[in-house]
Amino acid sequence: MNILVLNGPNLNMLGTREPQIYGSETLGDVIEGLRSDFPICNILHLQSNHEGVLIDRIQQTLTEDVKGIIINAGALTHYSYALADALAMVKIPKVEVHISHIFAREAFRHVSVISPSCHGMISGMGTAGYGLAVKWLLDRYS
Repeated sequence: MNILVLNGPNLNMLGTREPQIYGSETLGDVIEGLRSDFPICNILHLQSNHEGVLIDRIQQTLTEDVKGIIINAGALTHYSYALADALAMVKIPKVEVHISHIFAREAFRHVSVISPSCHGMISGMGTAGYGLAVKWLLDRYS
């Protein structure tokens, strides 16, 4: 089963960026952990600091056999209506993931414009949220 994991701006800096908030795992550690923990899945991954690159990759799933999307859009979560529109046009299950508990942080982080385009959200469970999202997607198809 192909699952696309998308990570937005600054998530390439996991492990060094504010480890007190985001932990010490790198993004590479997270993706390799998913591949190890879920060998029945083909974990496809893209991280980009550029909104259009993420949108292009979401649109690409329309012609692929991708069964679900896990997205941590970083700061784009709070203002990218273009990303929300791209997610809405793709009819496969989508899970929004945030490493930190966005509702316990600054007020601007409390709003997610992509949430209405996703089937669910996992927030505040650290990098374990990615694995929880994969489990949810697997449950949808079993």
